[in-house]
Amino acid sequence: MKYIFTLLLAFSILISGCAAPAESTAEPSAIPAVTLPPTSAPPETSSATETPSPTAAPVREIWLPPLDSTFSWQLGDEANTSFDADIYDIDAFEAEASLISDLHSQGKKVFCYISVGSWEDWRPDRDDFPSEIIGNDYEGWDGEKWLDIREIDKLAPIMRARLDMCAEKGFDGIEPDNIALHWENTGFNISYDDQLAYNIWLSEEAHARGLSIGLKNNEEQVDDLLPYFDWALTEDCFVGEWCNEMSTFINAGKPVFAVEYTDEVSYEIFLKDLCPQAAALGFYTILKNRNLDEYRAICP
Repeated sequence: MKYIFTLLLAFSILISGCAAPAESTAEPSAIPAVTLPPTSAPPETSSATETPSPTAAPVREIWLPPLDSTFSWQLGDEANTSFDADIYDIDAFEAEASLISDLHSQGKKVFCYISVGSWEDWRPDRDDFPSEIIGNDYEGWDGEKWLDIREIDKLAPIMRARLDMCAEKGFDGIEPDNIALHWENTGFNISYDDQLAYNIWLSEEAHARGLSIGLKNNEEQVDDLLPYFDWALTEDCFVGEWCNEMSTFINAGKPVFAVEYTDEVSYEIFLKDLCPQAAALGFYTILKNRNLDEYRAICP
């Protein structure tokens, strides 16, 4: 019996010595297969915290306007390019690539105006917008309605196409209009964070195409968006008494272009009162008609 027990003990030791080590690299057979979604599929969410990534690779170095840049702005009609200005801001759809090329040959830079927060019934891509993201009328502007900017996945193909157009025409920067919808009666429950996420996404998309981008108005989000935006454009900030909020851009070495309007300010008051304030802040300030035709007055 002792002999049999000894044989059994030896056999047990032999078997345990042949067993696989505890940290085996063998692939377990019980793990279920996982099917991944196509990489090109858009995210199935409307959350502003999960946004599509930029898709375009930089095609050129981003031109950043210096603090002492001069500025001209005209939307609609053929742009008057005879002004002594470093930068011309004109409509994305109406501008021809040949005009931008001509301005470049004169040493000028050109910004591309697009509305990123409203639907406009006169644009050639108006039918590309899903009906569920078109909201209330934009009061005071016929044929224009607010957009649900929370739905970045639905807006992304349209806005990317617009940014591609700007880059292909040779623009140097983007002027994105309507980027403070959390204040507006849009018909959608747009929060501060929703707007912030959309604006950062726009900045990343512009930069991915080698385009600078300006923060238009939206003084409430200046501190959050300063790292993402390269210059600023204000409307009525002197009349509205909120210009000081934009000084953060100047302090960061980024220019502010301030526009006041003739329906609020006379030319005399513009020269006497506003221009000294603009000089103290370091803003480049112009007086325009509200319809942004070619009229333009500048500070001396």
